[in-house]
Amino acid sequence: MMNPTPAYGAKPSKPARMLKEKMQQGHTVYGTLIQHAVVPAIVDFIPDGSIDFVIVTAEHNALDIADFLPLRYALAAKGIACLARTHSRDADDVAKVCDSFDGVVIPYAEDVEQLKRLAAAAVYRPLKGEALERVIKEGRWPSEKTRRYVTEEKCADTLFVPMIESVRAVENLDAICAIPGVSALFIGPNDMTTNMGIPNEYDHPDFIAMVRRIIDAGEKRHIPAGSWFGKVEQQLRTIQHGSRFVVHSNDSSLLKDIMTTTFGALRKG
Repeated sequence: MMNPTPAYGAKPSKPARMLKEKMQQGHTVYGTLIQHAVVPAIVDFIPDGSIDFVIVTAEHNALDIADFLPLRYALAAKGIACLARTHSRDADDVAKVCDSFDGVVIPYAEDVEQLKRLAAAAVYRPLKGEALERVIKEGRWPSEKTRRYVTEEKCADTLFVPMIESVRAVENLDAICAIPGVSALFIGPNDMTTNMGIPNEYDHPDFIAMVRRIIDAGEKRHIPAGSWFGKVEQQLRTIQHGSRFVVHSNDSSLLKDIMTTTFGALRKG
C-alpha cells in the first residue's frame, strides 16, 4: 500500500517516524540490507510500497558509512527510512551515526550494561558525561525542559536496533528488551548459528526454536523482531512464527538471484 498524500499544508511524516509508528502499532515492516549500492539513482528503481526501510552496512566491504549518505537522502525523498549498522560498539560512533541516519543497528549486542550506554548515546543525544550517567542510573534529568527536548524533539524518531547474534544475548534478552529506546530486535543468523555450534544451518530445529524464542521475548514488550534471510521460504516461515521486523536479502544477492533466474530461463529458451 502506498503512503497517502498528506493534506494541503500538512507536514509529511518523516520516514523514521512512519517506521516507528508502524512497529508500535503492531504492523510488520519490511526492509533489506544495502552493502554495495551507493549511487542514489538506484532508489528510482525501488517499487513503491515494497519496503519500509533499508539497513546500510559497511561491515563486509571496503566502504565507509559516509559513502551511503547520498543514498540515505534519496531514500528519504521516497519515504523509506535508512538505518546504518555501525562497525563498533562505541558510544561516540553510535551518536555520530544517529546524527546522520534514521537510526543505528548494533552488531553482536549481548552485554546489557554496554547496551544501556549505547542506547542512551542514540536516544538521549546530546547528553553526555555525568548528566547522561544520572539519566541512565537514576532517571534524573537536568530539567524537565531538557527531558522534553531530548525525548520529544531531538531523538523522538531515532531507532535503536540491537543485533541478537549469540546465546549469551538470548540469555540476557529480557534485560535487553527493557532498555529504554530499543526499537526492534534483529537476528544475525550466520553469527548466531556459529555461536550455537551449527554454523549456517538455518533450517536446524534448534535455530528455528531460538528465533521463535527471540520473537516471543520481543513481543512481550511490543518490540518487533526478525532475522535476516536470503531465501524466501525461510523468511516466510519466520513471518509465520511472528516476525514483524523483516530484513530480507541484500542489494547484491537480489541482483544475483534475478539474473540467475532470468538468464537461466533465456539460455534454456
